[in-house]
Amino acid sequence: MPGRDTIAAAIGLTRYAVPGEGIGGMLKARVADFRVEEEIKSISLDAKGRFTVAYISLTNWETNRFINRLAKTLRMSRDRIWFAGTKDKRAITRQLFVIDARRERVAEVEIPDVEIEIIGRTHQKIGFGSHRGNIFTVIARGCCDENGKPLSEQDALERVEVIEQQMDEVIGAGLFPNWFGPQRFGAGRPVTSLVGRHVVEGDFEGAVKVYLGLAGVSESHEAGVFRTAIREGMDFSAALEICPERLGFEKTMLSHLIAKPDDWVGAFGRLPRNLQLMTVHALQSEIFNRSLHARLDAGLPLATPLEGDMVAPLDERGSPNLDRTVVTTAETLMRISRNCLLQRLVVVGTLPGNGIELPQGKGGKIESTVISALGLDEIDWLVSAIARLSTKGSRRALVSSFSEFAVDTVPIAEGESLSERWQAGPQEGDVWHPEGACLRFRFKLPPGAYATTFLREFMRVPLRQL
Repeated sequence: MPGRDTIAAAIGLTRYAVPGEGIGGMLKARVADFRVEEEIKSISLDAKGRFTVAYISLTNWETNRFINRLAKTLRMSRDRIWFAGTKDKRAITRQLFVIDARRERVAEVEIPDVEIEIIGRTHQKIGFGSHRGNIFTVIARGCCDENGKPLSEQDALERVEVIEQQMDEVIGAGLFPNWFGPQRFGAGRPVTSLVGRHVVEGDFEGAVKVYLGLAGVSESHEAGVFRTAIREGMDFSAALEICPERLGFEKTMLSHLIAKPDDWVGAFGRLPRNLQLMTVHALQSEIFNRSLHARLDAGLPLATPLEGDMVAPLDERGSPNLDRTVVTTAETLMRISRNCLLQRLVVVGTLPGNGIELPQGKGGKIESTVISALGLDEIDWLVSAIARLSTKGSRRALVSSFSEFAVDTVPIAEGESLSERWQAGPQEGDVWHPEGACLRFRFKLPPGAYATTFLREFMRVPLRQL
């Protein structure tokens, strides 16, 4: 029987869209079991362009760490490399990069498990969310029921079909709750939201110590020893000596503190800029998840608005145009609801900041209650020590679409290609069985939607299995 999922509880991801029996199973038992390819908007190529454009395929690379490695190899700042979004680490990914370097230099790059296909030159940069969507092919291995009994292929497929039908009826056809996934919070070590809380409070000593010392659920023994030593107050010079080599960000922060004791702002500033900003975004994301959870608990709709809710038009990618949000009033409720059902409009929730107001009505009351329960109702979201981390806030669709959805079966795999975790067998609280069916999911999601939270609706397993 599954136990309490501490990671899910920490990030507000403990509910499902509809009741029902999941298929269990494990994702990423092999790296090749999780594949994602960006669907890119057209990019203007120009032989005289300043930047090199390349499709880069990564096998088992976390995006930020790859960019650091690429920047180091090219002897340039990582700020001169642009991409549309971060991807899962234990996966095979293919995405577009724009690099401020000569074509010849990029072509000479050799990094293990990296394939670079140069497309040409351009004057055009790309930014987060600038792609059309992501196309996924994902295998869930070891399907079982909630008691750990293996499921046959037929039983697993039937459970998927039932949940899909229920989501169509309760949430809307081709829609699911737009949860932020565990990757937003640090996957097996949901550290970013906790760090973000310290950042918006102006407590950079706390932010650095949490980043260095928070224990991970499935980290190596060496990493656990290091983080325990940090929490127990070990001298930073001694801590640096036992810091595992792969914890490069932590080593950089410690080196800064050794050179400049008590410069907590400077130590935090040694993290990549996008990771610094992600800590604040993760705190906003936790609030969003908990508000979404509370709205479902209250029996309120997600895909159609209540009076007082904010809505936004959807673009051709299925992403909301947040510059054109409007408030749903009693007079416009029927018309806006009809356009939401036609997926022309979408209800949006709040990612709080200093320049955004909560909606009115029942939806706004839920968001306000969640923020207050987290003790954040007095936060102004202004970060004076690092002004670029201040946030005006934003909004996010309560539901996301999925398309091109297909499910079939694949044979049970054996051998050394399967992960150590798989070969160790199910542990206490796990919901998978090595003799269970293996299902292959194919689907497309718009930018910003998480494959793991979509598949979670069907699997119903602890987040460590995703």
